[in-house]
This record gives sequence, C-alpha cells and structure tokens, in this order.
Amino acid sequence: MNRPVVVYDGECRFCRWSVTRIQRLDREGQFEYLPRQAPGAEERFPLLKHSDFNTGLRLVPDADTVHVGADGVYHIYRRLPPLNRVAWLYRVPVLTWLFRLGYAVIARNRHRFGRVPPEMACDDLCDISYGERQTRPPAAPP
Repeated sequence: MNRPVVVYDGECRFCRWSVTRIQRLDREGQFEYLPRQAPGAEERFPLLKHSDFNTGLRLVPDADTVHVGADGVYHIYRRLPPLNRVAWLYRVPVLTWLFRLGYAVIARNRHRFGRVPPEMACDDLCDISYGERQTRPPAAPP
C-alpha cells in the first residue's frame, strides 16, 4: 500500500461532502479515497468487513492499522497544511476526549446538520449500517 486510504460510507451524502473537503486540502495527493461500498473493498481491507461506518470514517495507513473516527481525522489533518499546525492539540488528553466525543455526536447526527448543502444531506440510509443493509431484504416499492 503506497498511500494511506480514507475509507468512508459512500452512500452517506454528509460523508461524501466531508471527504470532498479533505480532498480539497490534499493538494499533494497524500491519500487514496475509497467508498466502503466499492467493489473489492472488503477483500482489500478485511479488517473493515464488519465495521459500523455510522461511527465514522476509517484511515488505513497500512495493512495492519485502522484509525477510526476522530483518531482518523487527526492522522489525516496532521499531514495537511494548514491544519497540521494545530493538529497537535488532539494529543492533549482532555482535548482528545472532547474531540472524540464531538466526533461521535456529529457522526450519530450527521443527517441533521444544516451547513451541508441540501443536495448532500443524508437520507435514511445514514441511519442503517452498510452491513445491516446487506443482510436486510430490500424494501418494498411505495
């Protein structure tokens, strides 16, 4: 694996919007971006097979390491200017706890945030994990 991979829920509009923001900062192409639903993603990253992406994105820097949610964002931001100048704040223990709590609240309520353009707002799929959708029978048409 050459570049760390940002794995996100490609069915969640808020998640796609967030990744787009990261991509704009990633001017040097330091990361690869992969929707969790991409063909071959589970085979490529078996550690993610049973991950609940309602808890946030994943950063996979190598085959044996996965950073989840706020921890993943920290490892992304510490590589991207200008955020790398303040990313060290995440290493302050009390702030780490606050960032993780804040990320969890945002991840759980991501479909409610109004700053996301309406065309990027989450739909009902954000409330159901990808794994659950794979095991549920398809919904009946209206």
